[in-house]
Amino acid sequence: MKDKKYEFVIVGSGAGGATLAKGLAMKGRDVIVVEKGQYEKKIGTFQDYLRIYDVNRSNLDMRNSIEGVMLFRAFMAGGTTVVCCGNAMRCLEDELGSLNIKLEKEFAEAEEEMRIASMPEHLLSEASKKTIWASEALGLIFKPMPKFLDASQCSNCGQCIAGCQKYARWTARDYLDQAGEHGANIVYNTTAQQVILQNGKVKGIIALGPQGQTKIYSDTVILAAGGFATPIILQRSGIKNAGTGLFVDLFVNTYGLSNNGLSQINEPPMALFNDDFHKDEGFILSPFVNPWKIGRFAELGTKGLSLPSNRLLGMMTKIADESSGRVFEDGKVSKAVTIKDREMLRKGSSIAKEILVKMGASENSILVSKPQGAHPGGTAAIGIIVDNQLQSKEIDNLFVCDASVLPIAPGLPPILTIVALAKRLSKTLGGR
Repeated sequence: MKDKKYEFVIVGSGAGGATLAKGLAMKGRDVIVVEKGQYEKKIGTFQDYLRIYDVNRSNLDMRNSIEGVMLFRAFMAGGTTVVCCGNAMRCLEDELGSLNIKLEKEFAEAEEEMRIASMPEHLLSEASKKTIWASEALGLIFKPMPKFLDASQCSNCGQCIAGCQKYARWTARDYLDQAGEHGANIVYNTTAQQVILQNGKVKGIIALGPQGQTKIYSDTVILAAGGFATPIILQRSGIKNAGTGLFVDLFVNTYGLSNNGLSQINEPPMALFNDDFHKDEGFILSPFVNPWKIGRFAELGTKGLSLPSNRLLGMMTKIADESSGRVFEDGKVSKAVTIKDREMLRKGSSIAKEILVKMGASENSILVSKPQGAHPGGTAAIGIIVDNQLQSKEIDNLFVCDASVLPIAPGLPPILTIVALAKRLSKTLGGR
């Protein structure tokens, strides 16, 4: 690996990196993928969750921003696509279109390959069916969430955020495997540190792996390490304004205990969604409960431990938060909940409470979690750090293709959009 020069070095194997690797390898291009995590053979349990996620193991809590916002990310082949809820929504189409980034063809290709379809009714719990009824009574419409889910394989365990034991969902590992089958070299447990530059041109990356520090040479480098890691690499490579503009699609979960035996614990999370308020108020609502008591403890403190799973109802409020955070070169993250963010979360959780009570939750059982974020992005934004071809504005042949490039918070699941962007970029690069 030290001596060979590749056509393309891709850093990260999540939605962006794996899509690029597949697209380029299938065109016969010489590709190496550098992944910080490993190819996990066992997923789907709380123990796996602790191993895969960036967790503070002294208290089993997620890593927090300096200001105390819980931040979710996973290190593994396939990235967070393996431990997401499987949601597949087009987002930021208009915003990207205004930057002359047209993705209709790439969206259609991805939707077919990932077999995206609306959440089937037979997988809905009685509680989610009650959600539809309760919301309609309040003048709201909940729709089935589009998902990359093979419903015939789903066991309704409700533990999607630890990975699917039945492999019932598409993940970026599917693309990564195809890339490997077409000759891509994939190295695991290896962390990219910075880009090698010579006379202002890309020459590869410096990485730290099991054998120590190594150099991997290429005249084209694509960073797809995610909204937290990519800006660190950029800053270490001399692009000092990377890392600003961080958003995380902040969310809170509103919980209640049913009086009628309903529970949402055993169904795919976020099976439904309501976007009535997304355009004007900046938030969506979706049924969600954390499947583990220790997870609810992290969200709610000691009160979370006492919530019985067999009566548990929950509703997520996810917002398009302000791009006010920052990732520093040393890895620290600053992300506060702004006044505007807090008001969006308050409005959403207030409506969520109305729905839960209408479903049969006791009003005095309602609890709202601390703010959390699971979609970090904006830290190498189009128009600021990269151009509309996703190339660095400062360094030729250095590209970024992950949520870092998104210009604003979508407030919606971004995986499908990242895959579409990567497909577009792979076509551009593969045609060289």
